Formats: sequence, C-alpha cells, structure tokens
Amino acid sequence: MAIQHTEAVDAQSLSKYDAILDVRSPGEFDEDHIPGAENLPVLDNAERAEVGTIYVQESRFLARRIGAAHVARNIARHLETALTDRPASFRPLIYCWRGGQRSNAMATILSQVGWPVTLLTGGYKTYRRRVTARLYDESQDLNLILLDGHTGVAKTEILHRLAARGVQTLDLEGLAAHRGSLFGAIAGRPQPSQKLFESRLLQALDRLDPSRPIVVEAESSKIGDRMTPPLLWRAMQAAPRIEISAGREARARYLVSAYRDVIENPAEMEAAFARLPTYPGRKRLEDWRALAAEGAFEDLAVALMESHYDPAYDRSSRKDERPRLGSLALPDLGPASQDAAVLEIRRLAGV
Repeated sequence: MAIQHTEAVDAQSLSKYDAILDVRSPGEFDEDHIPGAENLPVLDNAERAEVGTIYVQESRFLARRIGAAHVARNIARHLETALTDRPASFRPLIYCWRGGQRSNAMATILSQVGWPVTLLTGGYKTYRRRVTARLYDESQDLNLILLDGHTGVAKTEILHRLAARGVQTLDLEGLAAHRGSLFGAIAGRPQPSQKLFESRLLQALDRLDPSRPIVVEAESSKIGDRMTPPLLWRAMQAAPRIEISAGREARARYLVSAYRDVIENPAEMEAAFARLPTYPGRKRLEDWRALAAEGAFEDLAVALMESHYDPAYDRSSRKDERPRLGSLALPDLGPASQDAAVLEIRRLAGV
C-alpha cells in the first residue's frame, strides 16, 4: 500500500488519524511532541547515542548497519506489543525528527502490513514551525479577562470552578505545572520543557472560541522557569481585570492547604527561601525557619505575605493601567465563598 505524505499539522487535520506515532527516542519525545502522540521509538536513547557516535567517529556504513539492526528489532517489538490490536483499517500518522530514515523505516513496514500510512513531511520540525509561527509571529486576537489579586485568594481554584461551569478559561499554571510563585513547584511533577509548554498552550488555544470571553489568571511573564510567549503576554497586558481580595488570615489558611506538598518537604521549603529575589536577612530567615520547624505554617504564610508577596503585588498594582471590570472581597476562601465569586465573575465578565 502506497505511503501518503502530508505537511498539515493543524488540529483538524491531525484529528482524522487513528493515532499519531512519534518514532523518535524517548528523550526527544519528552522534550516535546505533537499533543496526543504515542512514543514508539525505533531507536531508544542509548541506541541513538551509539549510532551517532559510530557515524561521527568510525564509519557511516557501520553506523547505518548497526542502526538498521536496532530499528528492525524495535519495529518488530512494537508490532508484537503496542500495535498488536490495531485493526486493518488503522490509519496512523508517523513522524520523526525531520521526516528521514527513522519514520520512513516505520512507515515502510507498517504499509507492507496493509495499514494506510501517512508520513509527516519534514517530521517534528514541520510541527514545531507551526507552533512557533502561531505563538511568536501571529497576533493573538483573544477576548481575555484577567483574574487578579494578592497571593492566596484562590484564583486557581476559582478558575477551575469557572471552567466546570462552562466558562472558557486558560490555565497557564496547569500547562506549566507550576503554581506561579516562589513556592509554586509541584512535588513529583517537574515542569515541561519550554517547547512542550508551548505545544500544550497552542493545543489549549486551539480549543477556545476567540470571539467569546476567556478567563485567565494574571500571571507574570514567567511561570516558574517557563516563559509566556510574548504575543500572548502582550494580549494579557492589555486585558481588563477582575480583582479578588481576602484578609491575610483567610489567605494564610488557604495557602497552607493548597501548598501542603511543599510544607511537608523541608528541602522544598529551603529551596523556596533560596529563590527569594531579595535576601530577607539572616534574622528574618532564621525566624521563618523556626516557624516552619514548629509547624506554625499559617504564621509563616502571614510573615511571607507581609514581607514579600503583598508589597510586590501592591507595587505592581499601582502601576497597572489595565481597565478594571470590578472587584470582589471574600469573607473567607471556603467553597461557598468561591462559588459566590464564580457567580459575580460571570456577571462582571458577561459569561
């Protein structure tokens, strides 16, 4: 059966395939891949390194021969495992780094099985060019509304409640696997690479209707170590905002609950202290460590808000020229108050 070729990597075009098979090494796949792709490597990390070294240091012919043996064994294993239950009508899209030998080898064998196979011309690089063009070159004509407010006012939780009620939202912290603060790293869940973050972001944007309001948290230009693409960041800078407020004690209680994974990990706490942009002084740092050691985490949260989070937010807020749609003060941050906030935000945003 003849192998088909395509360069179309938009969401609608990709949806017509039964599976997207990424035949690159696991290391390449982990750095970034087309959303929804399955990793069926024809060379694993060690085999790819071995073949590359032989290619450069010894012989191109030897590298190709050894590589071909690895590829043949790996494709056979995939046919006997991951692909064993695919029907005769199975229609996969296959890609490697740039549409070269690895994807051609997989496509050739799968087409001989009888499956209608399509090869992505240019491979991953074709897909990556589209991501770059969409996020860095094309204007983001989005109807954004920002959720703003001091640290600890449950913006993320409220955003999730809005999404559950059918409101369009863009969860940048979820896409970046980071809660957007000094203590925002999520235990056991490293951040994706910048490229993978951008792939997830474009997938999320493609699912949205740009003519309708989209609620997003007011973030800084970086979420942990991941950068919000400049065009989206500029759109956020011009978007109107809804400001949420609550007392420090209520915010402290919420933060202790939301950041339980950090609180229970002394190494994470110490790493967060080290990320403070301004050294707090030895005495203050010792006091914070003592509060953590005593388990007085609400007191620690209040201390951090007073000395770091609130002053930083207040300075930024005074310079903020974005229009304000409204503000709401929450008596506490429990479920009932969050639900009340959702209703008011929907009214203010017209959604």
